[in-house]
Amino acid sequence: MALFAAAAVLASAATVTYAQQADPPRRQQTQPAKPPAKAKPPATSTKPAAPPAAAKTEALPPSQVGIGTLARQAFMVDPQTSTVMLFKDAEQPMPPSSMSKMMTIYIIFEELAAGRLKLDSRFRVSERARAMGGSRMFLELGSEVSVEDLIKGIIILSGNDACVVIAEGLSGSEESFAERMTKRARELGMNKTVFKNASGWPAEGQHTTARDLAVLSWRTIDDYPKFYRYYSESNWTYNNIRQENRNRLLKITPGTDGLKTGHTEEGGYGQATSAVRDGRRLILVVNGLASMAERAQETSRLMEWGFREFTNTTIFRAGDTVVEAPVWLGAQDKVALVVGRPVLVTAPAGQAVSPRVVARFDGPLPAPLVKGTKVGSASVTLPDGRVIEYPLEIGADVARMGVVGRVTTMIQHYLFGWLS
Repeated sequence: MALFAAAAVLASAATVTYAQQADPPRRQQTQPAKPPAKAKPPATSTKPAAPPAAAKTEALPPSQVGIGTLARQAFMVDPQTSTVMLFKDAEQPMPPSSMSKMMTIYIIFEELAAGRLKLDSRFRVSERARAMGGSRMFLELGSEVSVEDLIKGIIILSGNDACVVIAEGLSGSEESFAERMTKRARELGMNKTVFKNASGWPAEGQHTTARDLAVLSWRTIDDYPKFYRYYSESNWTYNNIRQENRNRLLKITPGTDGLKTGHTEEGGYGQATSAVRDGRRLILVVNGLASMAERAQETSRLMEWGFREFTNTTIFRAGDTVVEAPVWLGAQDKVALVVGRPVLVTAPAGQAVSPRVVARFDGPLPAPLVKGTKVGSASVTLPDGRVIEYPLEIGADVARMGVVGRVTTMIQHYLFGWLS
């Protein structure tokens, strides 16, 4: 899914176009789609707790899209609509710091989901892992640690030692695991990311972008909802040492359920964050902030802004009819084409949305037809030129016409032409 386009308002009426079909011959037809369901006003959220004080907005450095921010890089997206609300140098290379641990975790989740790894699988702690500096899980040399404990150690405690244990356990060496991380990143669409180790420890040639980290955040949430819950844990005790999750938004910003903070001297303080309110999710990545306190303040401020200033409008609900298509030799002459999932549009709060929706399919559709069969697409065109495609499905079974009816219809067709 593309995650790059400025938020904007759709306009113009919905239309439908048919593609040519060789048999039976008929005129190319265009007809209006059924109007979208009337947009419901967004649900009223419970008033969130006031975020920490932040810098005055008029003094903040500007962004290419959205409001100004103290962050050197920033990217905010609504993944349900692929709409970007905030973009500041989000394609600029930057050190991934501990946010690269999200890729280490993604690979662990992938192994668990495939059944190649279990939560109670155990890996041995090497000297290299034990000697890691920075944030640690405080693993003991030679001990065997469960995968579930290592997951918590990486996500909650940001343990560099735990990352090395996983890398060596899955790939034999951290260098080989980093190559796997980079390869997987490319497959996910993170085209400007290179990993050199499993923890984000500063290394020459290691870099990512705010946008790439947002892609990874969404893929983690969407691909592995069963395991994503670990990101919402605010503290954990291991080896009799209790440590707090550095993601302060888990406690100060309502709806926050992940993901990961990071810091290097070169890159500053950064964070990939996700929060959900009233069923609407936002993903935010920032980097280049001056301190942990500034990171928490600025991330919370931006997240509150995203929920406050933008809303999602439902254009079609799952199962809604987009258009009726003609049926060839069917027990009924038309069938509803529906969307299997909601069609949403993100727009500034309080601004009316009138979308342009185009349905495309080859018609008439030859009977028999089976409900749920994909036969075309509904395209939502954004003012910036982006087109989001939604599959169109047959909304109901349609039996084939009886023998007499088929013969009559064929005679009419060949003698008088298509009469529908």
